[in-house]
Amino acid sequence: MLINPSFVTRLIVILLLSLLPQVDAVAQEKTGHQHQHTNALTQESSPYLLMHAHNPVNWYAWNEATLELAKKQDKPIFLSIGYSSCHWCHVMERESFLDEEIAKFLNDNFICIKVDREERPDVDEIYMQALMEIRQGGGGWPLSMFMTPAAKPFFGGTYWPARDGDRGSKMGFLTIVTKVNEAFQNNRSQIEKDANVVSERTRESLAGLEPVFGLPVQKSWSSKTISNLASDFDTRFGGFGFSATNPNMPKFPQAANLFFLMDNVQRSKNVEDPDTVQAKKMLITTCERMMMGGIYDHVGGGFHRYSVDRYWKIPHFEKMLYDNGQLATVYAEAYAITGREEFKNVVEGTLAFVDRELVADSGGIYSSLDAESEGEEGKFYRWEIAEVEKTITPDEYKLFAEVYGLNNPPNFEDEYYAPQLRRLMSEIAQQRSMTLTELEAKLMPIRKKLFDARAKRVRPLLDNKILTAWNGLMIRGYADAGRVLKNESYIQTASRAADFALQNLVAEDGRLYRTYTDGQAKLNGYLIDYACLIDGLIALHRASGEDKWLKSAERIQNKQDELFWDEKGGGYFYTSKDHEVLLARSKRIYDNAMPSGNSVAAANLFYLGKHLKSEAFSQKSHQTVLAASAVMTRAPQVAPRMMIAVEEFVE
Repeated sequence: MLINPSFVTRLIVILLLSLLPQVDAVAQEKTGHQHQHTNALTQESSPYLLMHAHNPVNWYAWNEATLELAKKQDKPIFLSIGYSSCHWCHVMERESFLDEEIAKFLNDNFICIKVDREERPDVDEIYMQALMEIRQGGGGWPLSMFMTPAAKPFFGGTYWPARDGDRGSKMGFLTIVTKVNEAFQNNRSQIEKDANVVSERTRESLAGLEPVFGLPVQKSWSSKTISNLASDFDTRFGGFGFSATNPNMPKFPQAANLFFLMDNVQRSKNVEDPDTVQAKKMLITTCERMMMGGIYDHVGGGFHRYSVDRYWKIPHFEKMLYDNGQLATVYAEAYAITGREEFKNVVEGTLAFVDRELVADSGGIYSSLDAESEGEEGKFYRWEIAEVEKTITPDEYKLFAEVYGLNNPPNFEDEYYAPQLRRLMSEIAQQRSMTLTELEAKLMPIRKKLFDARAKRVRPLLDNKILTAWNGLMIRGYADAGRVLKNESYIQTASRAADFALQNLVAEDGRLYRTYTDGQAKLNGYLIDYACLIDGLIALHRASGEDKWLKSAERIQNKQDELFWDEKGGGYFYTSKDHEVLLARSKRIYDNAMPSGNSVAAANLFYLGKHLKSEAFSQKSHQTVLAASAVMTRAPQVAPRMMIAVEEFVE
């Protein structure tokens, strides 16, 4: 349902939201700032929170003591949620949170809370949904939310420039916080009524749709998923969600869609079945176009988070572990389906990047690399012609420029190049009367020279959090690649990461921790942590045949059932039964950049039920699918990974 704002809320929205540019955003290190200020974030382990520990804003972490402080002082809360690889989070910090005048106003009138969305996805999910209720759609990071002292949201946005006129805005952050404070002080009773409405709508949305009790699993759900995905598919450039009239609308890999499509193709018994043909076309076209575009790092390997355009040309430059873990699986399976060496090369390039940049000596795997360095987005990855010419020989430059588009006008900020392919590498090789292997042999030393030159630049910030769920996705990526490519070293890397998780992210009572940084594991795990780690262990069992991975998966699954299972409606809540009480308790199955915990769990349970001969696990898998029956009936494309489990019950 959409909110019908009161006069006060309408006033804030009209004065503020409609006047400001909305920018999806994300964060980085401060440069050259002296520690004149210190706040409570010095006690945190998150790299993102520590970046703000010496802001003049008197930041607090999200915890019970902070929330009680807001009630005691009877101040509204300003909540800022971001993450360390987010460019616009860094920009807002530099522009607003290091500004003494803005900081003083915030400190005098608000309790300011800073949250790392990767550590606290529960808090992020709640207040991002609240933002979408307030704005009736649209979100992003940094998430900037204003709340009552009881932590009920009443107004929010994303990135805001510091002052009126900055970056072409009509109203800056200082004006916004001033007007929000005036509205709260002068119209508090109405603001609190509006906050109650927003909170209730948020709870309703996060609770998800009630299951259709008595409805059986239906084969038609699969065809409907393919049909609905096809209606959103970009037939020219691959991927899902685009605008023919607005080519600069961002496009994301949407790995969950690709997981469903590859499963559908592999499961089909008839390659000429129309659904199979359609699924294969969407899968392969998307894989081709992404690996051609700038979203793939052609010099260093690995994928950036998303493209800022329809064509996959220019990425938002941060690199996230969860993307690369899932896409390693996708490209490995695309290679298994087609036998095309280009897909294998992408797997190897992606895993080479993760090996080099993210795998810790301990075996655990770090979270991300920032989008910016030296305060500029993409500076580490972009190229000028003169630098390329200086780094390689004329003959090498001629080949590289023809293959990667340097003979064309600059494609990034009208001045720089993000290398990318205009045609498939196999087509380029054929045009040159070469094999793909021969062409790659010529390009490899050129890319190596450029890589070495790039490595001398100021590097993007590394977020060295080791997150359980993200490690689970990457464990699966390595294990799947090792199994498909018959590469034992990949399986060994997956095994080391799994051993690290089982030794460092599992508490004495069998619960999972969410995060590990600098020797400290903390925060209770969420459903997604359990589901994704089990998924990784299952992938290792498939790749190695070792029963120890299956037994570990069984233990964690039992703990997941104990803590998260919904006895009334089936399926799993996002937070455990003894988690702190928040504004809402989510139980949604939608797949986003991260898959839904319920979607992953349903497939996990089926596998465990089959291989452990456990009827209890098999029944829970079926119940988890049925708990999603309302969504599967109305719009199954929003939960494509749930469809993988659905298929198990309709074959």
